[in-house]
Amino acid sequence: MAAMISQRRAAASVASSSAPKRGSRVVTRVAQPLAQPGSQSAAADASMLARAGLPPTTTPYDNYVFASIREAEVNRAMTRRYFKDMDEFAESDVVIVGAGSAGLACAYELGKVAPHLKVALLEQSVAPGGGAWLGGQLFSAMVVRKPAHLMLDELEVPYEDEGHYVVVRHAALLTSTLMSHVLKNPNVKLFNATAVEDLIVKPDPQLGGARRVAGVVTNWSLVAQAHGTQSCMDPNVIEAGVVVSACGHDGPFGATSVKRLARLGMVPGGEVPGMGALDMEAAEGAIVGGTREVVPGMVLAGMELAEVDGSPRMGPTFGAMIVSGRRAAHVALAVLEKRRKVAAGAAAAAAGKEMAASA
Repeated sequence: MAAMISQRRAAASVASSSAPKRGSRVVTRVAQPLAQPGSQSAAADASMLARAGLPPTTTPYDNYVFASIREAEVNRAMTRRYFKDMDEFAESDVVIVGAGSAGLACAYELGKVAPHLKVALLEQSVAPGGGAWLGGQLFSAMVVRKPAHLMLDELEVPYEDEGHYVVVRHAALLTSTLMSHVLKNPNVKLFNATAVEDLIVKPDPQLGGARRVAGVVTNWSLVAQAHGTQSCMDPNVIEAGVVVSACGHDGPFGATSVKRLARLGMVPGGEVPGMGALDMEAAEGAIVGGTREVVPGMVLAGMELAEVDGSPRMGPTFGAMIVSGRRAAHVALAVLEKRRKVAAGAAAAAAGKEMAASA
């Protein structure tokens, strides 16, 4: 019996040493990649895959060939369109600062109710969306209190109905869907990686010479961040009939507009108190109710309002962001309409005086 066991172990040892190990096959496969289709070694490659127990590699993209292109063509395709947009939107009807949830909701509403207006949407980050990519903390689900969920119905974004609020399974689903609707509008142009460094503020004859926000001073975000290391990096500008600022709560790029207004002495009360402590029940109503033209030419939306009003922070619930942005669109339209009527009245009065003088 002992002799028989010894013989079996010896035979197993010989078989094991002569058989190729799976690990060695993997190393060989990585070191010798598949040959090009149609080459003499293609059959050998197929045999190698078979020995490894893998199916032949066939996909809908085999033998894929790109159309030819020159580097200069790519350069011109991008720069021609970008600078055309800069030229076209140098005078915009509405400039929205911040493409987070409130800014995107404002642009969406303007696209619906005022498709004739030119809307420039500015975002300091490469990726628009702000905190709306996550529902809160590093969690993916997004809570939206009713009736703000009506926009989700318009966008056909699915959600779980929890009675007095709904939950989107991933915040990125709502954010990306909202963004796609905004960017499809031909009257909306997103300038991302673009920081608002300052405001255009001028005396306004319609206000008896009082100061009014008349646009924004912009720069590419990477340039804005490098001002301390470079000698001269002058900005660009966009004139606007009205500016909607939705920069969010205080931070490196947060509450940019209200902090600048405070330094200019234009904030009612003279200072930016900062947002209050968290009170979810009260916070969202305060944001939506407070959405307004805070100074002539400047409408605030979203959490930037909490900075100037001292209202509570809301935590991870997004109904107020959506509704504040949508309300800001209508406030901005009212500001534009009021200015149009005043300008028309002034023009009519001037024409009347001219006719009376000529008579």
